[in-house]
Amino acid sequence: MNIASGPLRGLKVVDISTVVAGPFAAGLLGDYGAEVIKVEMPDTGDSLRALAPHKDGAPLWWKVTNRNKRGVTLDLRKQEGRDLFGRLIADADVLVENFRPGTLDSWGVTRAWLQEINPRLTILRLTGFGQDGPYAARPGFARIFESMSGFTQICGEENGAPLHLGYPISDAVAGLFGAVGILASLHELKADPDRRGQEIDCSATEAMLRTLEFLAIEYDQLGQVRTRSGNRSQYAAPGNVYRTADGKWASIAASTQSIFERLCTALDRRDLLEDPRFATNPARVKHYRALDEVVGGAIGKLSLAQLRETLTRHEVGFSPIYDIADVFDDPHFQARQAIVTVPDSELGSVRMQGVVPRFSETPCTVRRAGPTLGEHNEEVYGGLGLTAAEIAGLRARKVI
Repeated sequence: MNIASGPLRGLKVVDISTVVAGPFAAGLLGDYGAEVIKVEMPDTGDSLRALAPHKDGAPLWWKVTNRNKRGVTLDLRKQEGRDLFGRLIADADVLVENFRPGTLDSWGVTRAWLQEINPRLTILRLTGFGQDGPYAARPGFARIFESMSGFTQICGEENGAPLHLGYPISDAVAGLFGAVGILASLHELKADPDRRGQEIDCSATEAMLRTLEFLAIEYDQLGQVRTRSGNRSQYAAPGNVYRTADGKWASIAASTQSIFERLCTALDRRDLLEDPRFATNPARVKHYRALDEVVGGAIGKLSLAQLRETLTRHEVGFSPIYDIADVFDDPHFQARQAIVTVPDSELGSVRMQGVVPRFSETPCTVRRAGPTLGEHNEEVYGGLGLTAAEIAGLRARKVI
């Protein structure tokens, strides 16, 4: 099903960004119904195509990040490419780019040039460190954003080395902020038909820093520098990952007083409620080691199935530690269709995550997996009025 639906149907987005953060932002808009045209360099394409995993040479990560997009090739460094790009963005609403500051300007693709063609074009510039400042020209990667924001410092075992996650989470976070910024800009633009589109400066490092919420105010007001604590929650207790009698792992968070009381009942340890060390959450956090020993000991006597039954019955939030196979097998995810089957031009069909969130009146779909390199050149450029001979000539000259 390739017919767009969703609340952003009718919005046109041109995505010239690469790898994850920028394409993630544009991909979210595509999920919500926007028409997204993904532009890549001829021959080489987006670097994300080279990142694992692959199946028979087909880039699987690429297919998710760039789903719901039509793919074309275009060399913006060439005059013919720039001229064609001008035609492509003439009726677009949004441009998404993540080149180092000044790169597009050096090719003649300046904000002034773009908005001379299309005054209401909203431009998202998503970079590692922003458009100005002493680090603006530095190359950026997710591990750098996560390290500099303070995120990596709080991940890992207590007294152990800082830990990077197994996924570049800051790229996704930056993409989320980028997409929200675009929608905010479009909302403001809608209120004034004479206003020109905004330029949005989204720093991935600052997006990750913003996500960390209380780290900055804690340091400002208390002078405290938060560091690693393994799986243990530093702000509520008990909150940890516990091993069951059958060798499984479960994550439990008793972040409110009522949940803690229900957990004590579920584990048949109501005596903990009479212990002044555990009377309030601040007291429990202070005495977390003693509390974890008691809670972990009680959980260690139960199988995962027994733990699930008693905690569910007493309305205590918990989850076994899932791998992706568990996600596919979970009846709730199945009922919600959280994993959907998507048509793909190379592999026939693939399964991936559905659209989040869901809209009651304008439902969204994943219409296609990420395109092959230049898959929609004829379709898109033909739609701009180019003949088959003109498209063939551009291809021969490596403009597309």
